[in-house]
Parts: sequence; structure tokens; C-alpha cells
Amino acid sequence: MKDDKRLKRKVRNSYLVSTISMALVLFLLGSVGYLMMAAMEVASTLQSSIVVMVELKNDRTEAQQGAIEKLLREDPLAASISYVTKEAKAEDEEFRKVFESSFEEVLGENPLLDSFEVTLTAGSENRDEVDRFITTAEQLEGVEKASYPALMAERLHATVGKIRFVLLLFGGALLFISLILLNNTIRLAIFSKRYIINTMKLVGATKWFIMKPFLASAITQGIWSGLLAAALFALSVYGLGEAIPELTTLADWQRVGIMLGGLLVTGILLSLFFTTIAINKFVNMKSNKIYLY
Repeated sequence: MKDDKRLKRKVRNSYLVSTISMALVLFLLGSVGYLMMAAMEVASTLQSSIVVMVELKNDRTEAQQGAIEKLLREDPLAASISYVTKEAKAEDEEFRKVFESSFEEVLGENPLLDSFEVTLTAGSENRDEVDRFITTAEQLEGVEKASYPALMAERLHATVGKIRFVLLLFGGALLFISLILLNNTIRLAIFSKRYIINTMKLVGATKWFIMKPFLASAITQGIWSGLLAAALFALSVYGLGEAIPELTTLADWQRVGIMLGGLLVTGILLSLFFTTIAINKFVNMKSNKIYLY
């Protein structure tokens, strides 16, 4: 009687430890994946911060200005566009600091030009596309010139590219390690029941009859581990949002909701997948090999 209770307690503890281990691995994988998504989004936002200044001629007509704006908005490389007058430029405090005195007093007039400031999409990392956009803009009637900080843009895209490479490398390595940990955790849980599997084989149980309870248990374990990982993840995001309000980009609850659902589904699928592989191994193993494994 005591031995039966001890055995049940060991099986229950083994199941509990296995579930918690899976949940912690899923939590780690989900957290790093979420942070990588946020970092990738920030990187994409940086790449979308390049601005092309399309300066207009003073003698342009209203029709020309309207046509220029229409063509610039229709370009696939343009994310947004704004019109800035030369008076607004002259009133800019940062611009004024460059000069010791008012340049109107020296020149007698405002030498600046009205312009369209075009913010480019993330496609600005393609230098050929940006050059095409600049060339197209400069050929429009009423445009004096088009320019953008080419050197700064090149350095920005190069830096963002390196950051993305490091994130993908780190994420790939973590994913590989997490899958190995999950596989080993589930294999150890199945390994402890190898004698039960062998006994069922010896009394004539079919492969599906043997696998069915293990797969059902795997689904249940996947649900519990997914729910636990999701709860830990939600608490972490909420805690970070409360402790560091500046991290508002992390508290995108729509994206958090998707991640929570993803953790639950991933827990079930991975548990089923690795359980199927492990149980298949022991079901197909010869009886005399069970004792040597």
C-alpha cells in the first residue's frame, strides 16, 4: 500500500516537474521572441525616418505645386508628406542659432525655398530606389532640387542591418536550445514509463492503444504548460509597464494577446510532437533493448 502511494506520488511529481519545466522554457522563448519583435519594429521605424526635402521654385504655379504633391504621394517609397513654407523654416529656433544676426538684414530677403518634406518607407534601405525617387522628383516642373542625408541614411541602414542579424542569430540559437530542452524533458518523462510500455506490448496491445493515453496526457500537459507560461508572460509585461511606464511599446495588448494565444498553441503542439517521437521510439524498440537503454 505504501509502495503504491509512493509510486503515485513519484509519477505525480514527475508530471508536475515536467509541466513546470516546459512552461518555463515556453515563457523564456515567448519573452525573448516578443522582445525581438519589438526590437525589429523599432528598427523598421528607424529605417522609415529618412526624410527627402523636395525644394520648390519661387516662380512655380499652384497647378505645378498640386501636381508635384500628387506625384510624390503616389510614389511607393513615400510614407508621408508635409508642406513647409520658407517663412516657417526661417522662424525655426535651431536654424536661427546658426546665424549671429538675422540673415534678412544682410540679404534683404528670405533666401530659403518652400518645400515638401517626404518621409520614406523602410524601402529606403535600397539605395537605387532612393536615387530613383530623387531623380524623379528633380525632373518635375516647379522643383528646384531634391536632397536627403545620404551618408546618415547609409550608416543607419547598415547599423539596423547588423542589429537585425544579431537578433536573428540570437533568436535562432535560443529557439534551438529551447527545442532541445523541451525534447529532453518530454523524453525523460516517457523514459520513466518505458517498462509500462513494454508490458503493454507483451500482452498484445496495439501501437495506437499504447500511444493514445500518452498523447492525451501530452495535450493536457501542453495546455497546462501553455497557460502557466502565458500567465507568467502577462504578469511580466504588466509588471514592466507599471515599473517602467516609458516602455509603452512593450504594452501593446493586442500583440500581447496574440503572444498569449501563441504560447498556448505552441505548448500543445510541441508537447504532442516530442511525445509522439519519444513514445514511437519505445513502442518500436525491441523488448531486450528496453533494459539496455
